[in-house]
Amino acid sequence: MQTSAPALGLQIQSLEVRSPNDFAGAFQAAAKERAHAFTVAPSPVFTSNRNRILDFAVKNHLPGIYPFKEYVEDGGLMSYAPKLSDQYRRSATYVDKILKGAKPSDLPVEQATKFELIINLKAAKQIGLTIPPNLLAGADKVIK
Repeated sequence: MQTSAPALGLQIQSLEVRSPNDFAGAFQAAAKERAHAFTVAPSPVFTSNRNRILDFAVKNHLPGIYPFKEYVEDGGLMSYAPKLSDQYRRSATYVDKILKGAKPSDLPVEQATKFELIINLKAAKQIGLTIPPNLLAGADKVIK
């Protein structure tokens, strides 16, 4: 994001949150800099505090993109992430190979190949955002 943003005329503000105590400061910094949108990285700290993040987004009318569909099902705007059911199936293949004698260190590391886009239209309406029809058409799931 840091390298792509300037070419798109965007400025990135990176906010560090390592514990639940860091959210208040991060939210204040985002509000002070008048953030226009945000993204959430996959992290146990963020996932376990997702309702705080979602409340901040609604109160500040900020569109956000999240790392897991659970955020969107709980009221977030959208997620674009690896399809976890596919990841689980691939994991089972690795378990099978290991149980048949393969050394884990000999197995290749795989990148996710299937992703899903989920959009929450209720969340869009709540923050006053209209989702373009072509984006909705490409979504794997739309929450109405």
